[in-house]
Amino acid sequence: MADRRVAVTGVGIICAAGLNTKEAWSSLQRGIPAIGRITSVDTYTLRFHNAAEVRGYDPGAHFPGSQQDHLDRFAQFAVIAAREAFVDSGATLTPELCERTAVVLGTGTGGQSTQDAGFEDLYLHGRGRVHPLIIPRAMVNAGASQVCMEFGATGPAFAISTACSSSNHAIGLAFQMVRRGDADLAFTGGSEAPFGLGLLKAWEAMRVMAPDTCRPFCKDRRGMVLGEGGAVLILEPLEAAQARGAKIYAEIVGFGMSSDAHHVTQPTVAGPARAMRSALKDANIAPEQFGYVNAHGTGTPGNDPTETRAIHEVFGAHAKRLAVSSTKSMHGHALGAAGAIESVATIMALKDGILPPTANFTEADPECDLDYIPNQPRVARVEYALSNSFAFGGLNAVLAFRASH
Repeated sequence: MADRRVAVTGVGIICAAGLNTKEAWSSLQRGIPAIGRITSVDTYTLRFHNAAEVRGYDPGAHFPGSQQDHLDRFAQFAVIAAREAFVDSGATLTPELCERTAVVLGTGTGGQSTQDAGFEDLYLHGRGRVHPLIIPRAMVNAGASQVCMEFGATGPAFAISTACSSSNHAIGLAFQMVRRGDADLAFTGGSEAPFGLGLLKAWEAMRVMAPDTCRPFCKDRRGMVLGEGGAVLILEPLEAAQARGAKIYAEIVGFGMSSDAHHVTQPTVAGPARAMRSALKDANIAPEQFGYVNAHGTGTPGNDPTETRAIHEVFGAHAKRLAVSSTKSMHGHALGAAGAIESVATIMALKDGILPPTANFTEADPECDLDYIPNQPRVARVEYALSNSFAFGGLNAVLAFRASH
């Protein structure tokens, strides 16, 4: 079978920027940061107090009765995003299609708040037992399994956990499965809910957290800001989507992966550059045809100049003509969900012809010399875009998107 073109026919998202796609994209395209004081955890003992939380979220509105007791917050986000994406796609899951439907989701930490609560009971309060559902709530595949049960999807299903590249790896693998005919529909993306005191203390110990806000590529950046949420895409063969008259947001045209094989936390130029080149080669698209890069852009001292140099290395003279932005400046770094949230931002940018800005931008770092779309959105029709994810451990995943025609 010849490779099939792969369309994105549905999108769903819940993150700090909004409780659904309409809210989130409205906020992101206007450059409105959703970073503020952490409210879900007492931060008295922490050296940082700001994050990008999903505010106004009522689990009971989505999971009635005891259903929410079975799902950690990260899995709830996965299901909510999948529900929105599926409705948005207009697809119908017949028994035959259910057997050909893949579910591939990413998360960095899984049910961290569930584990935190269990350890608190066990070690702090000295209780001799933990909640009987702690394993199914905390397991990394809980979101993917629940989406399968929600929709009766009985095709290939699994979870990916590669830290901050988890969602891009998940989307890329789902794309490959649909392209080569292993699946005829896919739910893919990722979710994360990292706001437990234990994990926050762990991030504090890394000394990469900003005390105020996220300023990617700026001279006065002070680190990253954590976020949470989930996003899911519905992928289908382009011809099948066109045949049923589906709305097509964009196409995924390429996927690239690499490993730095260098250092657990210090990035290299070569690894990200190799992943971007692989995505371009997979798409069979020349670098000069790309107009936008949704950068990994964490706001840390190490990532931003390294990513900038990698973009220069891949795009050469064209790098100066690229529009580049980091939407983490608004929705925070959602770890394993980051790539999924940023894929939605990239897809919507291509669809609407509006490139989201890098918010909170002050003065550019001299080592960061690209066009970062500072503070204000840009109206621009772009045909091809990249979305970068580079993880601790040196694991890189890059997606290439094409605007729908």
